[in-house]
Amino acid sequence: MRRKAVASSCAVLTAAVLGLTGCAGGDAGASTTTRDVAGTAPEVNAAPTAPTGLAAQIVVPKGYAADPRGSSGTFDLQTFLASISPAPPEDRALLLNAGFKTGYQAVRVSPDRRKQYTVQLFRTSSNRQAKNLQLGLWNQSSHSKKFSVPGVPQVFSDQRVVVTGTVNRSEAIAETSFVVGTTVVRTKVSEVGAVGGTLTPDVTLATTVAQQQHLRLARPAAG
Repeated sequence: MRRKAVASSCAVLTAAVLGLTGCAGGDAGASTTTRDVAGTAPEVNAAPTAPTGLAAQIVVPKGYAADPRGSSGTFDLQTFLASISPAPPEDRALLLNAGFKTGYQAVRVSPDRRKQYTVQLFRTSSNRQAKNLQLGLWNQSSHSKKFSVPGVPQVFSDQRVVVTGTVNRSEAIAETSFVVGTTVVRTKVSEVGAVGGTLTPDVTLATTVAQQQHLRLARPAAG
């Protein structure tokens, strides 16, 4: 009997303890591990530098991206002759006679990677010298068919399809050249395809970007 009484007392005591534990909140006594994570500074992307000089005057077709196949950026006489010019001896004489100061080239490619757009600006010493340079550079290539570029005075234009140096490949070209103040502008829209295909020079795009480029340079701030 005494052993049963002791057992009963232990059971009551145990129940009391369990009862007290059960009254606490659901998370009472739960072990919560707090890990301090050292604060790290958020990454901040530097704001892109706004273009200046001739770079700020460049107009390119909407949606066209930089084309790694072509050289883009500011050029002086030496860099133009070394990496851009197709005829360095002739271009050297033309640029020196024009009092060439600085230039800029941008090469872009269409979203579908089919068309390439190139624009070149040449800053010279005078309007007369700019016109002489325009004519000299234009006469280095043969031209076949003009197209109209309304709003751009004394513009040279040409559209043609030529066979490239690659076997069974042709290139459709629509290009313009004009002068604004002391600056010579040259633009070209080109597309390469199979010989005998349906390649057609994109005169519409060439006309639009030439008009927009002329307007940009004709602003009083362009100089």
